[in-house]
Amino acid sequence: MTNRLHDLVPAPLRRTWAAAGHCPDIDLYTLFRAHRTAGPHRTAVIDARGEISYAELDDEARCLAAGLAEAGIRPGDVVGVQLPNGREAVVADLALAALGAVALPFPVGRGGREARSLLGRSGARAVIAATRWRGVEQAKELADLAGELPALHAVIATGPGIVPAGCLSLTELAAAGKDGFTPARPDPDTAARILVSSGSEAEPKMVAYSHNALAGGRGNFLASVLAEGRPPRCLFLAPLASAFGSSGTAVTLARHGGTLVLLDRFTPEAALRAIRAHRPTHVLGVPTMVRMMLERWEADPVPAQGLVALILGGSALDAATREEARRAFDCPVVNLYGSADGVNCHTGLAPDAVPSGGPGVVVGRPDPAVCEIRIAPLHGGAAGEAGEILARGPMTPLSYVGAPELNMRYRTADGWVRTGDLGRLDADGMLRVVGRLKDIVIRGGANISPAEVEGELSSHPDVRDVLCVGVPDPLMGERLAACVVPRSGREITLAGLCAHLDSRGLERRKHPERLLTVAGELPLTPAGKPDRAALRQRLDAVCPSGRAQTG
Repeated sequence: MTNRLHDLVPAPLRRTWAAAGHCPDIDLYTLFRAHRTAGPHRTAVIDARGEISYAELDDEARCLAAGLAEAGIRPGDVVGVQLPNGREAVVADLALAALGAVALPFPVGRGGREARSLLGRSGARAVIAATRWRGVEQAKELADLAGELPALHAVIATGPGIVPAGCLSLTELAAAGKDGFTPARPDPDTAARILVSSGSEAEPKMVAYSHNALAGGRGNFLASVLAEGRPPRCLFLAPLASAFGSSGTAVTLARHGGTLVLLDRFTPEAALRAIRAHRPTHVLGVPTMVRMMLERWEADPVPAQGLVALILGGSALDAATREEARRAFDCPVVNLYGSADGVNCHTGLAPDAVPSGGPGVVVGRPDPAVCEIRIAPLHGGAAGEAGEILARGPMTPLSYVGAPELNMRYRTADGWVRTGDLGRLDADGMLRVVGRLKDIVIRGGANISPAEVEGELSSHPDVRDVLCVGVPDPLMGERLAACVVPRSGREITLAGLCAHLDSRGLERRKHPERLLTVAGELPLTPAGKPDRAALRQRLDAVCPSGRAQTG
């Protein structure tokens, strides 16, 4: 076993949630196997290679599990997985679950430095990677790092091309056969997966989740937005290797017996084609992706065919995007507030679930089957003001991995997770998210919430997408910059944005003082979220200390 992952939630509390029926209390592979037995010929995955059934997927997973066992992977071992969205990533998920090992997926596109950090801090025993993806020889790059990672015993390559020196072939491992393989039956409260968060720490956070937290807590979230009696058919625009993507294999397949529709790389055109061709019931992505799709929609509208909901998370969803997407796709748009740290709340399918007016972004009422939420007052804050959002419930992760200082900082002795987000609960129990503690821009000693300004700017008729970031300033410490994607054929000026904010009643001290106009679309991280660091670099390159306006 490469790394012992401790649970920071008191065990009696975990048992209380299981007794209440909030967790299936069964490991992920056993849950998946039950769906395979009930409907072996149903479609499990649709990807660039076509369709694969539950029976075929299970056969491939058991063959790989047998091969991994022969290669020395044991229950509790951490195994990295760096694969694009496709059946190979799902097979790896299921094979590791069948072994009782712990999957550590991280998106393709993460550089060698980040991969070294993740594999080293987790004590990963092996890593599975693509031989080549978009011109990058990922398996070879990881094999070159092996000498710096004493716990790493194997780099396993998959995909077309020659297996690099120092790597094992996944195809040859899977050829070992499955007949002699007996799946493990791990305790459902032990680790199954490590989620990687692209948060604001110097290195990405890793958060360990149990079988119950994934299939139970996260599974209950998806259950609340399903059509009754109908297995989901989920198009994942975000990578399965992201925290958002943890609702793929573990939830869509193992918990709910649905179908995964996967794009190996997001583009708005490919997403619209997939909706037309495969008729998903649910589309899961981030608001920026949907804004890109809406730009193409006008030229190539996609008729609604069975869509139950768009589920959008990862960044704030503004009212204008929500309403435009609702009209275009003719289905509810679910605003999902969640993170790898163990928080989840959403607006649901009800058309009147989101009240208008008031501070922040409305993200629904907390569901105790997923997680409870409470607000911790800030130091010096008055009653009723926004405070830090804390979460605890069936989806609460075990602990942070390889970072005891994060457990000290973000976890409480009674199992609550400090999210670092600012919010408030209305009298009717509705949660509003008003910003993030670490994203606060401090201009001359005054705090500015970028999320608040983004919410107001998103209602400007010429703005397609917007993200606000703080930029260093020698006089004020920081100033606020607005990074804006204009609607087609429109021009944006800083004066025009500030006039709009005046009309919305936003204090002038919160107005942006820099403007970067971005042609086409905002940059995204490998996890599919807006890339704030890349935008700061653009701002610095264009105009380090003055107002910037460029494409």
